[in-house]
Amino acid sequence: MVGKVLVVGASGVVGTSAVAAFANSGWEVVSLSRRKPDLRPSGSVVHISVDLTDKNAVHTELASLGGITHVVFAAVSEAPGLISGWFDRDRMQINLEMLQNCLEPLFNKRNFLTHVSIMQGTKAYGLHIHPLDIPARERSPRDPHENFYWLQQDYLRERSIEKGFRFTILRPPMVMGGAYGAVMNVAPVLGAFAAICREEGIPFGFPGGAAYVTEALDARLLGEALVWAADAPQAQNQVFNITNGDVFEWRSVWPAIADALGAEAGPDAPC
Repeated sequence: MVGKVLVVGASGVVGTSAVAAFANSGWEVVSLSRRKPDLRPSGSVVHISVDLTDKNAVHTELASLGGITHVVFAAVSEAPGLISGWFDRDRMQINLEMLQNCLEPLFNKRNFLTHVSIMQGTKAYGLHIHPLDIPARERSPRDPHENFYWLQQDYLRERSIEKGFRFTILRPPMVMGGAYGAVMNVAPVLGAFAAICREEGIPFGFPGGAAYVTEALDARLLGEALVWAADAPQAQNQVFNITNGDVFEWRSVWPAIADALGAEAGPDAPC
């Protein structure tokens, strides 16, 4: 099935890839974010610029939309300093209201909403609070901590029963992609760091930090997964972990990163 999808948070690393994946798959795409995504997909994309925390503005923009069949919600509000916001109840409520602001105007006769995808992450397993159980499994009981993930998930489940749509929740680890100006995207930061080192004539040294094994996800793969989840019977009302399928440690891959960026690898250079 090919329908009309609203991608919310379209200028972010996830949203940019989602817009491209749906447009390139022949979907009619409406992108929504304060800043227009920097991409050139093969299909047609209509962009709406709006602040998701402004309920009246969002409702005004979306109330006139027609034919929306799917929503990809890839927006997030983080606090300055990042980590403190993960425990802030006000920030959790902001993230819930952003989702509500986008979905509520679509529950009308002009739209035929059948599916909504939202994003979570490893904080769903309490990684920011305690050691992670390995492997982290989607079917595990909900980790007993406050998180906007649970507020959004409970709201989505309740409204899906009332309105008759389905949903999918994807849980990637760190996501990296081609979005510029997205504060949650590590790849451009590494590129800028390498360019500064090259300009200054200094080695591109690993900036330090404790060694740990981690995972990551190519945003393009996540975009493809969102297209799949939109209509796949196996994805309906389900939660999925999604990664590239391998693990790495930053210090070990630093020489490969330097080579890819055309920089001279050097000894560790703790910041």
